[in-house]
Amino acid sequence: MGAFWQEEVVYQIYPRSFMDSNGDGIGDLRGIISKLDYLKELGVGIVWLSPVYKSPNDDNGYDISDYQDIMDEFGTMDDWEELLHGLHERGIRLIMDLVVNHSSDEHSWFQESKKSKDNPYRDFYIWKPGKGDGSEPNNWVSFFGGSAWQYDEVTDEYYLHLFSKKQPDLNWENPRLRRAVYDMMTFWLEKGIDGFRMDVINCISKAEGLPSAGDDKYAWGGEFFLCGPRLEQYLKEMNEEVLSKYDVMTVGEMPGVTPELAARYTDPANKELNMVFHFETMDIDAGEGGKWNFTKWKLADLKAVTNKWQYGLNGRGWNSLYLNNHDQPRMVSRFGDDTVYRKESAKLLATFLHTLQGTPYIFQGEEIGMTNVKFDNIDQYRDIETLNFFKEAVHDGGMPVEQAMAAIYAKSRDNARTPMQWNESKHAGFTTGEPWIGVNPNFKEINVEDALRDKDSIFHYYKKLIQLRKQHPIMIYGDYDIVAEEHEQIYAYTRTWRNEKWIVILNFSDREAEFTLPEKLEEYRSGNQLIISNYENVTETPIRELNLRPYEARVYRLV
Repeated sequence: MGAFWQEEVVYQIYPRSFMDSNGDGIGDLRGIISKLDYLKELGVGIVWLSPVYKSPNDDNGYDISDYQDIMDEFGTMDDWEELLHGLHERGIRLIMDLVVNHSSDEHSWFQESKKSKDNPYRDFYIWKPGKGDGSEPNNWVSFFGGSAWQYDEVTDEYYLHLFSKKQPDLNWENPRLRRAVYDMMTFWLEKGIDGFRMDVINCISKAEGLPSAGDDKYAWGGEFFLCGPRLEQYLKEMNEEVLSKYDVMTVGEMPGVTPELAARYTDPANKELNMVFHFETMDIDAGEGGKWNFTKWKLADLKAVTNKWQYGLNGRGWNSLYLNNHDQPRMVSRFGDDTVYRKESAKLLATFLHTLQGTPYIFQGEEIGMTNVKFDNIDQYRDIETLNFFKEAVHDGGMPVEQAMAAIYAKSRDNARTPMQWNESKHAGFTTGEPWIGVNPNFKEINVEDALRDKDSIFHYYKKLIQLRKQHPIMIYGDYDIVAEEHEQIYAYTRTWRNEKWIVILNFSDREAEFTLPEKLEEYRSGNQLIISNYENVTETPIRELNLRPYEARVYRLV
């Protein structure tokens, strides 16, 4: 049929929080190795491993000081080789994180680059003199707040960092830099990995002259560095020089990407990427001024964004399907109900993800319904973005602590980074030591051991969805078409492939909801077969009119 990356389900591991093997409180490679049978049991076919490279950990490993070595805290290259072998032995592929918009400022390239203006590595990074008054070359704000430029006394110039000041941006205009990146990619592919998830890959091409964004002191300059002028040139070159020589998958993380652009980047004829991560679903609850000023999301918005991407890429490119990851809050807390209907809503969200056209991504802990955490105070948080927000909002901006903490409880990246909850022993079985970040106190109710024992658990429901996807190509390739679009509680759509048609009916609310089969599906009123449901005892009735319970999900084959 299609490519492996279309047909398998991806499981993302955030190594620092997955499993600690040596009691230092930090997850590691040997910890992951000890849990490979768990991944096989779940049924996933691909593991995406967040960065395990050498790093000073300013941004939890996304600041890389050596792309071809393993972080000491995580283990050794031998451990990594054993992990790869263990995954392959179980029929699971491995994709690695490729972080090449920026490196760490402790990378040897940058250490050389800042020595002098004529150093051979100077142009591996983006250096500019200040303006006449000595201020920054332009007014771009960094993703983490504050100026995107850092002054360096040694050469009296500024370097660009779209993220932390310890993450200087690489200069993709320089062919020598690109060659070094391609050589590094080849190093990992020759070791046998199965592809790359590419971190903020659409930031690598900046607009010529790096113009300022309006007149404010610091302003969002995304129009000048997201999906920039030479992005496709670089992606095509990367494909030609490296990726085309291996049977691998690629997924590009692309904030600000549109379906039109994504269709170009993922069109097989263009030889660029297999799929992209867009952020529109993640932004449906963002208010004015970005993620911390959040609003309540609406089902109509979720439908609109999903429609846009399902219709926009159908037959042209390929969607990646996700509702959380290491940078986002837990999906059951954000899109479901993590109190009364945690189990039902977690299963409903899983049904949604696994019955759309595209490749589903599971973030560790999602398959047992792990939730957001509410730590008592800011000192318990570790994420640089969260800590910067608190400082700017509370200390510099005078926001009440309660208001800032409410935003953090809803949106902090640390919600995803609390340790994986394996059992109800101390620290949830993650470590025998003191964990690098606190464990969510609900681990006694929510953990893997319980989930494996309980046949009605979220875990077993995921397992069933993954199995169904292997048995029914319609779940992968079927065309998507929305049904009853105006319904305020229910999200329903059909999937059609060859001579088969399914309908997915999801009650996204904590109240009962009525569903009536629309006239355009009149011929299917009496014949149907239940494929999966997240509630027990669903009777096989004609689906002319259904009364759905809170967060109920049903999938039928229409006959």
